[in-house]
Amino acid sequence: MELLRNAVRPYAWGSRTAIAELLGRPVPAPHPEAELWMGAHPGDSSRLLCQDGSEISLVRLLDAEPSHQLGRACTDIWGNRLPYLMKVLAADEPLSLQAHPSAEQAADGFAREEADGVPRGAADRNYPDPTAKPELICALTEFHALAGFRAAETTVRLLHQLDVPSLRAHTRLLADQPDRDGLRALFTTWITLPEDTLRALMPDLLRACAEHVRSGGEFTEECRTVLELGEDYPNDAGVLASLLLNRIVLRPGEAIYLAPGNLHAYLRGTGVEILANSDNILRCGLTPKHVDVAELLRVLDFENGELRILNGERRDTNLTVYRTEADEFELSRVEWQRGDRSGVLLDSAGPQILLCTEGGVRLSPYAAGAGTNGNGSHNGGSGDARELELSRGDSVWLAASDPCVLAQPLGAAGEGVQLFRAAPGAV
Repeated sequence: MELLRNAVRPYAWGSRTAIAELLGRPVPAPHPEAELWMGAHPGDSSRLLCQDGSEISLVRLLDAEPSHQLGRACTDIWGNRLPYLMKVLAADEPLSLQAHPSAEQAADGFAREEADGVPRGAADRNYPDPTAKPELICALTEFHALAGFRAAETTVRLLHQLDVPSLRAHTRLLADQPDRDGLRALFTTWITLPEDTLRALMPDLLRACAEHVRSGGEFTEECRTVLELGEDYPNDAGVLASLLLNRIVLRPGEAIYLAPGNLHAYLRGTGVEILANSDNILRCGLTPKHVDVAELLRVLDFENGELRILNGERRDTNLTVYRTEADEFELSRVEWQRGDRSGVLLDSAGPQILLCTEGGVRLSPYAAGAGTNGNGSHNGGSGDARELELSRGDSVWLAASDPCVLAQPLGAAGEGVQLFRAAPGAV
């Protein structure tokens, strides 16, 4: 059980306050801070702060001690790789509109680009690795996103209400076939429009959206998003594509799971994200980066309807687990309310990362035979190994061979104490 020092990624869409506040640093930060990475990504690995004062890269440690750190069940599936990456994501501006491949699509795409000799670091490389990239985001603040294709019939109603003359033929295209094939046809039409055509129709679309917002129409939030994106990305086909997606607002503690093929864009907010440890991204728009339309269309899933909001599965009074179909990861949230001093046993679930997001937590190696407090949580029972105390923003690495850990809130009342746990989903 070792504390971690983690990398902060300074992307332009990031916040100058959220991550700095979490880490207890001066606010505002001198530049946007978008993501705090916790894990063994080769591009920016976490570092373990050892008891002797030294540091070691987690990537290097896993290469040196795979069985001890990852466990046999994990190495049998993923070799020496930690299968997940945990992040704090803080967006003040929209991210690119994007989707991620399935395992089969990623393996095929990677093999093709390797055979074609595309350098792995090339700007036009779609598949830098052969693995899938499902992901889950759990809101720490109110979190806004576009994710998954909205029900086709609802989108037809939206387009009819806007009634943009230059889009009427496109509206009929979907109205005549309000299903996944109709969405594919309309999306393909929009994403391949020439820039001159986009430049001509965009002012009419923005005027229609502004009028819809002024009148308090049914799709006010969707139209407000189009106006915001249109201002930042004029003549970008991604602005049109945003009209097809679910507009989602997550409250703290709510999450969405983005399966392979899900078209999405995070708009603003702060959340804990967990994803497969992969760099495979296929972009659609809202970005100056490489867009490969043909490959994107091979990956996208045009199933449509409301995207399920996850509240998590309550395991006991304090522990909530966000279950998904992803083998690479599982995210859990531990919280304590006012007056609750109970310990929560975090069983050994393979290699884990714990992140404190509110208050403070004491972590103690758990000794078998300790009693419970009546609600499924545990009291006392630390062994001979050292305890760690985590403050807000601190994180810790638990090797697969480490004992179970008892987590208890620090302070007098236990109010506002929150801890997230990342672990593999398939071990």
